[in-house]
Amino acid sequence: MHYKVLVTDEISDHGLRSLMEHPHFSVDKRIGLPPRDIKEIIKNYDALIVRSQTQVTEEVLHNADRLKVIARAGVGIDNIDVNAATRKGIIVINAPGANTIAATEHTLAMMLSLVKHIPQAHRITSEGIWNRSAFKGIELYKKTLGIIGMGKIGTEVAKRAKSFGMTILGYDPYLTEERAKKIGVTNASLEQIARESDIITLHTPLTNETRSLIDDDYLSKTKSGVRIINCARGGILDENALIRALQSGHVAGAALDVFENEPVIKKELLEHPNIIVTPHLAASTVEAQEKVAEEVSAEIIEIFETNSIHNAVNMPQITGGAQHKLQPFLILGEQLGQLSVQLLKQAPDKIEINFYGDLIDEDTDLLTRMMIKGILSYHFKDSVNAINAFHLLKEKGVPYTVQKNAANKGFANYMELVISRENKTASIGATVLNGYGARIVKMNTYRVDVKPERYLLYICHQDVPGMIGKVGSILGDYEINIGTMQVGRTAVGGDAIMVLTLDKKADIGVIKQLGLIKGLKEIENLELPAPSANQSIF
Repeated sequence: MHYKVLVTDEISDHGLRSLMEHPHFSVDKRIGLPPRDIKEIIKNYDALIVRSQTQVTEEVLHNADRLKVIARAGVGIDNIDVNAATRKGIIVINAPGANTIAATEHTLAMMLSLVKHIPQAHRITSEGIWNRSAFKGIELYKKTLGIIGMGKIGTEVAKRAKSFGMTILGYDPYLTEERAKKIGVTNASLEQIARESDIITLHTPLTNETRSLIDDDYLSKTKSGVRIINCARGGILDENALIRALQSGHVAGAALDVFENEPVIKKELLEHPNIIVTPHLAASTVEAQEKVAEEVSAEIIEIFETNSIHNAVNMPQITGGAQHKLQPFLILGEQLGQLSVQLLKQAPDKIEINFYGDLIDEDTDLLTRMMIKGILSYHFKDSVNAINAFHLLKEKGVPYTVQKNAANKGFANYMELVISRENKTASIGATVLNGYGARIVKMNTYRVDVKPERYLLYICHQDVPGMIGKVGSILGDYEINIGTMQVGRTAVGGDAIMVLTLDKKADIGVIKQLGLIKGLKEIENLELPAPSANQSIF
């Protein structure tokens, strides 16, 4: 067999060498093609290699009936419509970790430049002005570095910062005390990092939870004279808040490689004397670009030559027949993960998965992955998928167990997910009923019968007369329609729960009003992603 590979972005020839020299592959480099041209010629290729410039949309893939692999020579896949590729049967692969060292070193370079005023001093000196007193810096020695995001890059930054004699505070929702000790950092809260850090560097993904994480409120809690570094993702740092903090003098300086909008044109960022900027260069080293090209080239060869898949983001190893049979369980499993972490309200440090009845005869590997994906997606959003869920979990040091039991638990099939952190636990049990579909039948210690819907309201309360009416009345006052209501209790007059499916989300005003009801102990908005007719399980 002979396979044709199309390369549409600037990628290292040295990194592509294994493909270029392979007798079964030919590589065409067509850099900078507009989408309409890619759409026209893609039908002639077996594999496509891109970086971040080419937008691989559903329209571009419309004629890609021959295409089997899309390879992103890098980590992020924001420019690839993964769902469209999955629907076409196309494997999407990337090169995770290949740019870790490049991003780490760029962060350290920005840190040193920031505390020593190197770019500003270079600019003035190169203009013939000799002014040593204008650029008095500080030492890193014995300073406290706060690292927000202790993934691969954050961990490598910590290792190198220790050599400067710095004290390291690390925050990550999945950072355990054991792993922190192993790395040699203090497992800190965001508040502790704000309160104690001389320098704060960001290394977290951009999600709904981290967008504008560093805002006016957070900056107001930091030490006077703090310095901020962002080589992660634009949007984690509220740029307007940063400018205000710099203008007030509370923040001494900032070093930014990424921005809310790129290319950056905001003059307040580009012209501020205490801000250092680079044009999204963290991963732009010769070595990093060669590594990502080498990784995707090697994987493309393995996929076509041996059917081996290592870094797919949309293709767990499972047969089509098995996937079709398990599909309702896969969707339900991911929903259990999404709901359980919302109930726990924090990242778990332990996960237990139990399968009962007919499910013990199935290969539940993918089902387990979907549960874990649902849990992790709360903090990792789209960067977690069925193929990398186990890897991310291991990276975060979170143990999980899977047990199978022939007992039917009252249902032909039943699965239960239990997640915990320290002394708090969230547990959800569910089944798929023939003819009725997915049902949540247990939440913590309470028996219920709830169809998973987009908006749910979970209420813990004392079992007293009138509670259901009061809740319903308030929701009615706010024009929120109740789809279904399920109640559960341990004993008459004791603790009880209500689980309501709603037509729209209860906003903060509704929650506050409900919280005034006597005997109501806990209220949680639980939300599942909007359903889609073409929703991919990956």
